Amino acid sequence: MKSPLKSLAAFFAACFIVVTAFAADASPAGTWKWTQAGRQGGQGVERSIKLELKDGKLTGALAAWQMGDNTIPEAPIGDASLKGGVIAFTVTTEFNGNKRVAKYEGKLEGDKITGSIESPGRDGQVTKRDWVATRAK
Repeated sequence: MKSPLKSLAAFFAACFIVVTAFAADASPAGTWKWTQAGRQGGQGVERSIKLELKDGKLTGALAAWQMGDNTIPEAPIGDASLKGGVIAFTVTTEFNGNKRVAKYEGKLEGDKITGSIESPGRDGQVTKRDWVATRAK
């Protein structure tokens, strides 16, 4: 018969392993990719963002991308948070001297983030669209 102390130690070790495994899965760190729909049903554009989590702080950058003949440069994320499996951050880009701030929010579930992106439209109205990103392997 095992001693109660050994059984208790084994139980806590198993709990630690399970918690560590869940914590690793809950990390948003990595490169995430999604397809942004084109205007008026046009061809979509593949986008990607690299996220890092260090000492509880979420950082990262949206990769540069093409918009017609123009290249939008890489842009760092700001106002980032990770709470209860929900990530949120902003990305400020500049194009032809105009700054645009997009707000990203999504639920992290393993290798998938499902949420929405809010950004200013051409007419000043806020455009909200679905965002489903998958972690690049």
